[in-house]
Amino acid sequence: MKRSLPFMLWILLITQIANGQGYYFPDRNAKWAQGVGVSQTFKPKELREAIRFAEQNEYSGSRDLRIAILKGFEREPFHEILGPTKKRGGPAGMILKSGYKVAAWGDTKRVDMTFSVTKSFLSTMAGLAADQKLIASINDTVAQYIWDGTFEGNHNSKITWEHLLQQNSAWSGELWGGKDWADRPPREGGIDDWKFKKPVEPGTVMEYNDVRVNVLAYALTHVWRKPLPMVLKEELMDKIGASTTWRWHGYEHAWTEIDGVKMKSVTGGGHSGGGIFISAEDMARFGLLFLNDGKWKQDQLISKDWIAQAVTPSAPNPNYGYMWWLNKKGGRHWEGLSENIFYAAGFGGNFIIVDPDHDLVVVTRWLEPNKVGEFMRLVNAALR
Repeated sequence: MKRSLPFMLWILLITQIANGQGYYFPDRNAKWAQGVGVSQTFKPKELREAIRFAEQNEYSGSRDLRIAILKGFEREPFHEILGPTKKRGGPAGMILKSGYKVAAWGDTKRVDMTFSVTKSFLSTMAGLAADQKLIASINDTVAQYIWDGTFEGNHNSKITWEHLLQQNSAWSGELWGGKDWADRPPREGGIDDWKFKKPVEPGTVMEYNDVRVNVLAYALTHVWRKPLPMVLKEELMDKIGASTTWRWHGYEHAWTEIDGVKMKSVTGGGHSGGGIFISAEDMARFGLLFLNDGKWKQDQLISKDWIAQAVTPSAPNPNYGYMWWLNKKGGRHWEGLSENIFYAAGFGGNFIIVDPDHDLVVVTRWLEPNKVGEFMRLVNAALR
């Protein structure tokens, strides 16, 4: 009888996992459980090959991220470091199956910059605002909420929250010293061409642009009436048992006043410094929350409806939702992998990848970005 109980538990766990149930949610500071039988869903040799690939294909940029940032964006006019940076560690990552740790490599507790992975956290702040009715509709114009001139004029007044979330707002202006036209300019043309080009109609063209992302962060700060790092901590990170080590920074001079209180408006990325500094383990927790449709244990922290919206392709770009990349057919499609995969992606090879079809969350740090599709195919090949 004593020998049969563990066996029966093992059978129950495998049955639950097969039915997409029985997710494991680690408590704060707990050793991440590997789970009985979960490792049986992977082929050990192939799994080791995938991890070795991640370790051997480190991002080629400098480990001094200040140098890597300046080199990576050297073609942008007026580009400079405006927020904090941090020297990075080596390759690291985790693979979770149904919440259980299948594999880990590198220092998964090390806090590093995460660059545009921050955008997926930022869009979630909009989701929480929508869930709590601080924003009545994501299709409302932002000018209905932010009336200080940021969204005035014939063009900017048309911009909705959804346009900002899908990065197709074409917002025109300057924020914290950053000019929209100077951020990631086209390969052709020069300053006069970029500066005086008429903006396209909101909602028609997706343009990756950190100034416009920071406008979203600014607008959400005013909607929440408190700093977004505080919102993230109270509404999500504490509730999913994240560590106390992560930070969310803005530019040194990015201060606004709300209700007589001076507060920092954070950035949605790190290409001028700032953004979220976080460990691979805390990134994995965030991914696990999205894998389970916004539910952590028994608590629905983000609505399922919001997550469904967030991973719906935008009209201008089938590979982009609400600041989550989508593995749909398009320019960023990973061949041979599920089209239901969605992921957060940041400069230098930082990824939080969610694969609902296989109950997987995969986190990578400092993987050469053009190798991530090949890495995920190796992970996929390791599944039994």
